[in-house]
Amino acid sequence: MLARVKTCALLGLEGTIVEVEVDIAPGLPNFFVVGLPDTAIQEARERVRYAVRNSGFFFPMKRVVASLAPADFKKTGPAYDLPIALGIVMSSGQLSADVSDLILLGELSLEGRLRHTTGILPMVALAHQKGYNRVVVPAEDAAEASLVDGVEVIPIESLAQLAAFLSGETEAPTCPPRPEAEEPPARGVDMAFIRGQEHVKRALEVAAAGAHNVVMSGPPGSGKTMLARALTTILPPLTNGEALEVTKILSVAGGLRPGTALVRERPFRAPHYTTSAAGLVGGGHWPRPGEITLSHRGVLFLDELPEFGHNMLEVLRAPLEDRVVTISRSQGSVTFPANFMMVGAMNPCPCGYFGDNLKECRCPPAAITRYQARLSGPFIDRVDIFIDVPRVDYDKLSGDHQGEASAAIADRVTRARQVQTARFKGTRLNANNDMTAPEIKKHCVLDAPAESLLRTAMRQLSLSARAFHRTLKLARTIADLDENETVRAHHMAEALQYRPRLTA
Repeated sequence: MLARVKTCALLGLEGTIVEVEVDIAPGLPNFFVVGLPDTAIQEARERVRYAVRNSGFFFPMKRVVASLAPADFKKTGPAYDLPIALGIVMSSGQLSADVSDLILLGELSLEGRLRHTTGILPMVALAHQKGYNRVVVPAEDAAEASLVDGVEVIPIESLAQLAAFLSGETEAPTCPPRPEAEEPPARGVDMAFIRGQEHVKRALEVAAAGAHNVVMSGPPGSGKTMLARALTTILPPLTNGEALEVTKILSVAGGLRPGTALVRERPFRAPHYTTSAAGLVGGGHWPRPGEITLSHRGVLFLDELPEFGHNMLEVLRAPLEDRVVTISRSQGSVTFPANFMMVGAMNPCPCGYFGDNLKECRCPPAAITRYQARLSGPFIDRVDIFIDVPRVDYDKLSGDHQGEASAAIADRVTRARQVQTARFKGTRLNANNDMTAPEIKKHCVLDAPAESLLRTAMRQLSLSARAFHRTLKLARTIADLDENETVRAHHMAEALQYRPRLTA
């Protein structure tokens, strides 16, 4: 007898509904799974065999074939255990039920219990998008699944419990209440505890207000890493839509902490410069999100920026511009979101002390030039703010004076973002850094002195067209912080002072 059960298949964050067809026929006992399954699904044969037996059913000693359709779509992960097992129980005549309106997701243990399964949230969202409003998920993942509006989530703890529910022996299990939105716990370093570096704090405030990319240059120990970590304390909270995006990515990557349904804090990722290209941008035989996608709607901190190497930095160019990363394989392409703030930290030279007022740099001029040239012109054009982070002197370090607290800076940043939200209402833009040429022309209105200053800077600084547009976006953000609709000369002057000066 043929049995049909439906589930979901994901490739990246996109996917399709998969129909699991199970047929049992006379012949030598064997169990086949077909339809482009990966290793985890092939291994499901043994998990399903023992889960069926340990749930009080018999496993048919015949020829069992489970087909995952469409057959040309790659299937990954262990979420197919439950639909395959239920299909076998139904095909062997041990259970009769109408499951045509159900989507089943979940990995089985050998005793027939449902385990936590990665990718539940995007799969439930996909099911709802395709018109299915009843989804069976592991009880452990019910809170995550309930984040999708308009879907009846049925939390199940075991295959036996699911069979009892489908046969009418028990009522549908109760889904836990949808998790309430909570303020994320405080993370990072409060700006008040960072001594000195007021000009750097201002640059980071501007960056946070418009989601601009930043590179900090200074000698070792000047506080670049601490400042980067403090940036997370002045960023505005995630909106509900952004929180769902971040949660979906972490769900697919298996990065959700136990007990966490909805992520409310902005990501902060700090990969080491020895990471691989696949680790940074994503990849693998079955494409997985990399660090730039895991930092979506948050901060990607690249310490020792020139050490990442020319090729590694060049692969960042497209995501920094397009806000997505596309990974192509012979079987097809996968697109992941990558709308992040890139924050880099670097030394001004190989020894780190070029331009330092206390310690002498011993690097030859040619070595300094080669070191700084690791950041190519096209890469530099995609960075809005370059800021020097000098050594902090003794008086500032030992004094009792504290700087402005992160909460006060975050309040200004949030107000500036609210202005941008109203400005871009009805579009897919979130912040000034997302603007393209038409939006820049519309929203970056300069007064006469500001326009004259920009014209002079274009000639004297040899700005490229991309640098011209990025300067305008940065000046727009500074004007937003100043609560001014028109970009004035002092806004433009501050924006221009953040242009790079990396030559020795």
